[in-house]
Amino acid sequence: MTHFSLPAAWPGLCSARRSAAALALAGTVLALIGAPAMAQQQQTLTMWSHWPDEVSKRSFIEERVKQFEAATPQCKVNLQFVQKADLYTSVKTSVRTGQAPDIFWLEPDEIAFAKSGYLEPLDKYIDLANLEDWAKRAWTWNGKVYAMPQEAYSVELYYNRDLMKKIGVTPPAGMQMTQAQFADMVKRSVAAGITPTATGVGDRPYPGAFFLQEILLRKLGTEDYEKLLTGKLPFQDPRVIEAMTWVKQLVDAGMFPRSMATMKLGESHYYFHTNPGALMFPIASWYTGRAFVAPEKGGQPKDFALGLMKYPAMDGSKCPECKTLAVGGSYVMYSRSKNKECAGKMLSSLATVENGNKWMESVLLQTGVRTDPSRITSIYAPYFKELQERGAGARYFIGTPLHYMSGKCGDTFAQVLNRAFPGGLVSVNDAAAQMDAACKASG
Repeated sequence: MTHFSLPAAWPGLCSARRSAAALALAGTVLALIGAPAMAQQQQTLTMWSHWPDEVSKRSFIEERVKQFEAATPQCKVNLQFVQKADLYTSVKTSVRTGQAPDIFWLEPDEIAFAKSGYLEPLDKYIDLANLEDWAKRAWTWNGKVYAMPQEAYSVELYYNRDLMKKIGVTPPAGMQMTQAQFADMVKRSVAAGITPTATGVGDRPYPGAFFLQEILLRKLGTEDYEKLLTGKLPFQDPRVIEAMTWVKQLVDAGMFPRSMATMKLGESHYYFHTNPGALMFPIASWYTGRAFVAPEKGGQPKDFALGLMKYPAMDGSKCPECKTLAVGGSYVMYSRSKNKECAGKMLSSLATVENGNKWMESVLLQTGVRTDPSRITSIYAPYFKELQERGAGARYFIGTPLHYMSGKCGDTFAQVLNRAFPGGLVSVNDAAAQMDAACKASG
């Protein structure tokens, strides 16, 4: 048998090769293990928002998402814009099945989502100091804040300056008419063949009651008005009946369009500023979301003579300076989301003073995020200045009726005060009795 020996260098060489092979194998194993880990670090969250046809709001959210993705590469956002009615229908089903989007759009009247455990508290995800106190209250339940309040609004009374001149009416210096002056204006408008107010309730449970709610607020003052909305003061209270009786007289005089019941909210905007044209538009200040876009996209004409006036002061008003301020479209996090880290960062990126200012500058609408209004320099600055003037000295009531009413009470409000009453289909006493029966108020 022949024996041979390895060269002296070979043992080290073999050892090096074995080490290299071991390292290569280890690297392969680590790569195989690390690939899923890296994939797990990359989260794609789904975000549903309303405002598919409101260009300024949609553009704002799209831009914020792009900036967030650029600053946070481990998070991607699948952003979808859905009409409110369809969005609500979908999320009310999907939250129960575990298929809801990570972030979705809601308004504070849907706080029941939080009460039912479908929403994640945001206290540990966003800087609450960047939110207005009144906006936080709108989304607080059991001491926790459940939404990022993107949109806020006041209930305004817009009017067409040119049509006002056409019927021979000059608003008073303070822009608030008396009860008699306002009734006379409505009659003049009808006589001239001009619809006094553009209102549509075909796809919303509240626009038809905007005018009545503001009259009741001024008549009762904030404390009794809240009692009315929470069932502690009956609609059959003499002061409420008095206010409703006056509004019913306006209804009978032709204040609302005949097509109100079938006209959708978006259509009512066009009805007001373009065709056929109406004298006034009782609507929230998110009017700008649809109106301040190009006319070919449904916005008001470039030369439209838009004005803002105060709601009339009822005879014997307890608070003629009162006005509604509310939180609107907000973003919430699904409690069963699998991407809470990224979802929280996305919401946190919206809740900054910088983005609050950008919202005001581009959308020209209030927000629940703290802002510096003095920075607005766009072509619509004169509009915003007038909006601020109409709010000067106002005593704000926070929240609309449907932020306080729910269940049968809210449903009755939508059917009776939003639709039947302004449509002239029910008497004052019947409307008050139906509300009291549904809201369980007693005199």
